[in-house]
Amino acid sequence: MTTALTCGFLHHLIPPEVLNFERLHIFLFNLCGGGTLLIYFTEDRQNLSPKALIFLLLAVSFAFCAFMEWYALTLIIPLALAAITETVRVQHFGSCLPKGLFSPGESTARKFHQAALLCLSLGLFISIPATLNSVYGHWITLDKLKLDTFFLGFSFPISLISMSVIFSLMKEECQPLICMLKEISFWIINLGVIIFFLFILANWFLPQVAIATTLFFTVSFILYLYLHQGVRLQQKAFLTSGIFFLVITAITGIIYILLEFSVDYNPQETLPLLRMHAFTALYGWNLSGLVVISRHGDFPIQLHSRKVILLHWLTVLILCPLGYFFPLIAIAAVFCYGWLLYILLFNYGQVDQKIVRAEDQLLATDK
Repeated sequence: MTTALTCGFLHHLIPPEVLNFERLHIFLFNLCGGGTLLIYFTEDRQNLSPKALIFLLLAVSFAFCAFMEWYALTLIIPLALAAITETVRVQHFGSCLPKGLFSPGESTARKFHQAALLCLSLGLFISIPATLNSVYGHWITLDKLKLDTFFLGFSFPISLISMSVIFSLMKEECQPLICMLKEISFWIINLGVIIFFLFILANWFLPQVAIATTLFFTVSFILYLYLHQGVRLQQKAFLTSGIFFLVITAITGIIYILLEFSVDYNPQETLPLLRMHAFTALYGWNLSGLVVISRHGDFPIQLHSRKVILLHWLTVLILCPLGYFFPLIAIAAVFCYGWLLYILLFNYGQVDQKIVRAEDQLLATDK
């Protein structure tokens, strides 16, 4: 994960025309880090299983081959990655067909969880014809149908598993209206992002604005729901912070669309906004969910939550966007990010047993 962020700043040392590290920047975080943690979380083991370890090694290989433009191998490796993902999904949910997505008795959290795995495997499968089209066939030619644009889609499974954790930490019993709105939110998030991606490829202005605005209101509703329905655990602070990152991502995305279709649009002038949008999505929202699923068996852990969240916001919202333009700030961003990851992922301080007993009582009461 730290290498992923570092690759986002390597244009200061090596021009993109010589070596473009953007793919490693995206792949190492989304597919290698996020995909492996998704498998690890689904299998629910203390350590990485052999299957998860193989997934990690293949994902790193896939990232390196895409970076080096060894496209023959990028047509083979995704098949193995998708097969591992589907094996884990079927073992966890008990069916090859994702029937749980359409079952009214399935919880919203489990629906998001299965959708995350399904989205990951489908994304890996679809990357094969996307590579064939972009590199060899050129059957479909659209300005925005590029491999780098397509590879951004590997962040979507991380968003879905983060949503799964958020809904799993809400009270199980709810009013019929709230339950219905949860179901609607699930479908808006899933179908909305897919339709939004298609509108981006088609370069349609008004539909993009409409879908982006709908997603913004849906995310705002989920934030409101989580603040009022969320179980009061230590994870809530991290996830609430993550949803606020997602709200900022939605707002900056809408502003960027409006600017992109304006008469005097200048890509260089909107680059700072685009960088802020990308960093808040990847290292703000997605990281919040990944931290919780990676430590799901450890909470409550001894963390100074406010200080850690403040460091997170300082790094993602200020240092990272500025670091894209200023090398010295980029060094500070990588240092703070590595320090943040160490605190979040490797802190094993002693836990106050009073907190443990209090949270057990809260869980029992809320359920």
